Amino acid sequence: MTDTPSLLRAARAPRETQSAGLEPLAVLPVFVPLRGKRVVLAGSSGGAPWKVKVLAAAGAHVDVYAPQPSDELRAVPDEIVDGSVALHERAWTPDDLWGAAFCIGAMEDEADCVAFVVAARGAGAIVNAVDRPHLCDVKFGAIVNRSPLVVGISTEGAAPVFGQTVRAWIEAMLPRGFSRWVGAARDWRDGVTARFHGFSERRSFWERFTDRAFAEPDRAPTQQDLAELLGETEAAPKGGAVSLVGAGPGDAELLTLKALRALRNADVILYDDLVAPEILDYARREARTMLVGKTGHGPSCRQDDINALMVQLARTGKQVVRLKSGDPLVFGRAGEEIDACRAAGIPVTVVPGISAAQGAAAALGLSLTHRDAARRLQFVTGHDRRGALPDDLNWGALADPSVTTVVYMPKRTLRALLARAVDEGLAPATPALLVFNVSRPNQASLRGTAADLADRVEAAGLDGPALLMVGEAFSETRAAVAPETVPERLAI
Repeated sequence: MTDTPSLLRAARAPRETQSAGLEPLAVLPVFVPLRGKRVVLAGSSGGAPWKVKVLAAAGAHVDVYAPQPSDELRAVPDEIVDGSVALHERAWTPDDLWGAAFCIGAMEDEADCVAFVVAARGAGAIVNAVDRPHLCDVKFGAIVNRSPLVVGISTEGAAPVFGQTVRAWIEAMLPRGFSRWVGAARDWRDGVTARFHGFSERRSFWERFTDRAFAEPDRAPTQQDLAELLGETEAAPKGGAVSLVGAGPGDAELLTLKALRALRNADVILYDDLVAPEILDYARREARTMLVGKTGHGPSCRQDDINALMVQLARTGKQVVRLKSGDPLVFGRAGEEIDACRAAGIPVTVVPGISAAQGAAAALGLSLTHRDAARRLQFVTGHDRRGALPDDLNWGALADPSVTTVVYMPKRTLRALLARAVDEGLAPATPALLVFNVSRPNQASLRGTAADLADRVEAAGLDGPALLMVGEAFSETRAAVAPETVPERLAI
């Protein structure tokens, strides 16, 4: 550790980045429209009745060929809710397959199934073979039906029970009323497209539609909803805007719902190095992502360049998200970016995030404001513009035994800061913690006191963004994790 001011950091330019893309897919999820089309199912194995019901529910005309149909299969034509089913109590022939869009073999005998698959492919049909994935062109998965909202789930045959459990979870989470809202979207889409010629206006309408559907999923949408949504969209400000969005300390599950909505609505996302990569996965696929890296004591993009880029993009009509680690209003230079937008006449909003201090305290099970130990909570920066210990810190406030102090960006000035605080009256035995990589899988913490924490940090050699937490609220009797007599690494 050193208290020598750092040299001016090397500048780097904002640069566009690309998502790593999808992870490898075991199977391609596709949806096949079958309404009004002919489908053939041959055989009467145990899975045949359900397959026929599903095909008919999709609006298909299903011809079933089975010399000896089971009682369950015989009952299917009277149980369908859509489409049609014709049961032919005979063996299939190659001529039966012509004109079919989809053919399913439900035979017990492997050789019979292979012959059917070969003939069906020769007739130009898509083929599925019940319980024989090696013969299938397509496979059935578990289905969550809120039609026209349909969710398909596949484990590629590896764990059918697991897939069924996932289906049950999704069933529980998706209100049945969503079917009415998606049906209204289908009915209204052409009219909305005719009303709003620009993509951004149409997207704005459907964002409002979606918000209303999630807020009131159990009622049917009405023409009054349509009128109100059209009016709100037409009255909304036009043009680009900027949102400063808090990404939280690292764990993507700590994103707020409002932050998620901003990411999904963004045309361009300007993000810092400290933003966890998985958080960008929540952005819509068409969004551009640009790294405007600002890392402690390393090469960073100039703040003026970031401000200019935000304004420039918004002036072209883009919805810009400035994505910041933690909360943008806590040592995130939000004030400078807000001022730049306002000076340029660009609408700007702020979406707060879970701060690093909150994330660290929660992960460690510690209260920042324990009523027996803390009367005040203060956030302090660990360095000034030069990277040195700030000259104007309120040392009396730092030495107050009834305060909890959280120091952001403390690594370079840690030793000097704690030594000066002790000189100014902070009790040397005051509990102190340094938490690295808050809320991430590699989170680790070091426990000590104001007198010895700097030595423990040097000995441990931990790396990553860090947060210093000092105060009696972190004493051993209140800590979730007991201290050790040697420098401690706590993987949370």
